[in-house]
Amino acid sequence: MTSLNTLERCALIDFTDLPRVGFRGVDTTAWLSERGYQLPAAPNRALPQGDGVLVARLSQTEYLLLGSLADRGERIAAEEAGWQLSELGNYLLPRQDSHAWLQLSGQHLAEVMAKLCGVDLRPQAFPVGHVAQTSAARLNVIVINAGAGELPLFHILCDRASLEYFRAAMLDAMAEFGGQPVALETLLA
Repeated sequence: MTSLNTLERCALIDFTDLPRVGFRGVDTTAWLSERGYQLPAAPNRALPQGDGVLVARLSQTEYLLLGSLADRGERIAAEEAGWQLSELGNYLLPRQDSHAWLQLSGQHLAEVMAKLCGVDLRPQAFPVGHVAQTSAARLNVIVINAGAGELPLFHILCDRASLEYFRAAMLDAMAEFGGQPVALETLLA
């Protein structure tokens, strides 16, 4: 079976090595807009950017930026490296060391997550562009419905120190659906 078939059926990819960063503060919305980001209009929404970056709005004044596969996260890494404390109410929230990042894809997203999470993540309740800050496998997680075209997918961020445990819980929940881990390199090829 090809990796493409696995991605479409049920796959888990570890994106933890790709850059991600957060920003919070009363001036963060304006600061990100000035830097060319299109921002979700409300909390718990996400918006893909033209270059593949994903911007998730976690509250009125907090954002999470996930790096793009297209540039291997260079834009987001540069944002974090270039940030400087100023008189603006905009504060850096490093996420590389605090949050692991997994991508779950395929036709069985909601069924897999129902085994681990009490929130209804079926498409009719959790459409593309929605963000859930919840618990899965007894860990706090951020789930982003980032389905692209025909491929349903969730980005899931959890405590990085618990990545091995969470990955094992995910793979166990996926087993019923023939789910498999897929190497990140498969998407980069």
